[in-house]
Amino acid sequence: MSPSALQRATLTVAVLTSFMTPFMGAAVNLALPRLAAELGLDAVMLSWIATAYILAAVVFLLPFGRLADIHGRRRVFLSGLTCFLAGSVVAALARTGGMLVAARVIQGMGGGMVFGTATAMLISVYPRTERGRVLGWSVASVYLGLSLGPPAGGWIVGQFGWRAIFWTNACLCACSLGVTLRHLRAEWKEAEGEAFDVAGAVAYGLSVVALMLGLAVLPSIRGGALLALAVAGIGLFVRWEARSASPLLDVRLLRENRVFAFSNLAALINYAATFAVGFVLSLHLQYVKGLTPQQAGLVLMSQPVMQALFSPLAGRLSDRVEPRLLASAGMALTAAGLASLSFLGAGTSLAHVGASLFVLGVGFGLFSSPNTNAIMGSVDRRQYGLASAVLSTMRMLGQMFSMGMAALVIAVFVGRAAIGPSNQDAFVRGARLLLGAFAALSAFGVFASLSRGTIHPSRRG
Repeated sequence: MSPSALQRATLTVAVLTSFMTPFMGAAVNLALPRLAAELGLDAVMLSWIATAYILAAVVFLLPFGRLADIHGRRRVFLSGLTCFLAGSVVAALARTGGMLVAARVIQGMGGGMVFGTATAMLISVYPRTERGRVLGWSVASVYLGLSLGPPAGGWIVGQFGWRAIFWTNACLCACSLGVTLRHLRAEWKEAEGEAFDVAGAVAYGLSVVALMLGLAVLPSIRGGALLALAVAGIGLFVRWEARSASPLLDVRLLRENRVFAFSNLAALINYAATFAVGFVLSLHLQYVKGLTPQQAGLVLMSQPVMQALFSPLAGRLSDRVEPRLLASAGMALTAAGLASLSFLGAGTSLAHVGASLFVLGVGFGLFSSPNTNAIMGSVDRRQYGLASAVLSTMRMLGQMFSMGMAALVIAVFVGRAAIGPSNQDAFVRGARLLLGAFAALSAFGVFASLSRGTIHPSRRG
């Protein structure tokens, strides 16, 4: 296969897989009320439908990113697609909430393999001068999935029920698997022969699980104990990695590579401040405003449409303009959009919600591609899989924190009761508090984004 053909095949696969999972996630958000009614799920259990996927992905991202560098990124990528396909089928057949959560865990495991390798494969075949452009297209496909997810998901749920969402995703996954097997024959394993840190992977995974479970059961004593255990475990993991001859995560990247460290911190903050917005607004629009899944989807799509439009432009610009400037401007716009949403109430107009999501989408579109370009451009080739996995881990950890904060607020303001007329006011108060906290977090993220160094040689000095 010629270099140009390999580039096209890799970009096609990256775009397909980048579209697939956000499409499903956005569609599932619209299916939550129907899903809750059929399976008899309360508000806290509903939050675990999203959280279980994120938790599993975070646990497996770093280990599989490292394994991909050692044993082959294509091999791990294919295994991830297969696992994701199996999880989608199990989810479509689920008869209980527990079975659905288990299926989401399987999907998350497959997602961890895919996310830890897709970006690494993409930049392995493109020169540095084109990375921002192709990363922009990859990120745009994520937002295209988010854009089409609400209206398409709302229509699918309305016509065929919530199970059809997972069957649709299984078909998309099968298509991605077929394209990869037929057209992507190359393999990349620049760290071949190096050892895999099993002890570090176990310590990392247990710490992440303790962290998420602790967030889920706050403010109980058990939640505090689990969070303390998670902090201690992460501390031991960092110490172990610093002494390991072949670490799962080379902590020197975080200590000595300023661009890498602060770009990942910015990603963590950005996703922590934005991911649960769709979850909260989906419930608000359907339970409080009385919209159908299709109508709610049309309102929610204003954000990802802007993200899809601005991501390729921002990615191309980041090949010439310092990514920290573009990403920081995007983070500031994100904070403004969240601040506007923090005034949400039962009487808030749909125009206000849509305009706020418009600003949020432009901000996110300006942030993501340049930030990814900065991270991948700050490491050498043998660390592409690890860098891709760390970035995806920051994204997933941010999403996990976001959903953890949402679950905590719902538990405090609504409790384990189903959302209905008797507790809608309490839900709205909790949503305002949550969105205000997200706005403050995003404003802080602007300073983290500005603190990174430069990646363009002509601007270093």
